[in-house]
Amino acid sequence: METQQSWRLRLSFKNATIALNIFNLLVALFLLQWFLSSASSRTKSSPNQPNSVRLDYIKEAEDMRIAMQPFKLIKRVKEIQQEAYSEPETIQPKDAKQTAAVDLSKRLQDFRTLNDASSLKALEEWRKRKMERARQRELEKNGTQVTKGETI
Repeated sequence: METQQSWRLRLSFKNATIALNIFNLLVALFLLQWFLSSASSRTKSSPNQPNSVRLDYIKEAEDMRIAMQPFKLIKRVKEIQQEAYSEPETIQPKDAKQTAAVDLSKRLQDFRTLNDASSLKALEEWRKRKMERARQRELEKNGTQVTKGETI
């Protein structure tokens, strides 16, 4: 029994918690030291690299970037843009087309005015006939009313 009581005193929850916290603290300090030492070794290795190696790496990256650019396409686009801006010679056919369009629109307007005049004339004749028919109906209506009045 004495042995069980002695183990109980040694392995209480309080003692186990303290031991675990001390262990965690030691692990955290070890990891912090390892992280700081590796960070310092990384910064030391960068400046130790010769500048020529860095410059070679930069030049290689720049050459790769330039090689990826589509120079032929850019050149062709610029040519097309210059052609678009320097085409005053093709304005002459546009002028011919424009004059033909203006002439056609004038002819259509003249045709419309002639058509409008004939339409107006036909409309007046139709109105006259309509009015004449209305008068005839009115006279017939009045005549039938008179006859109806006489017969009654």
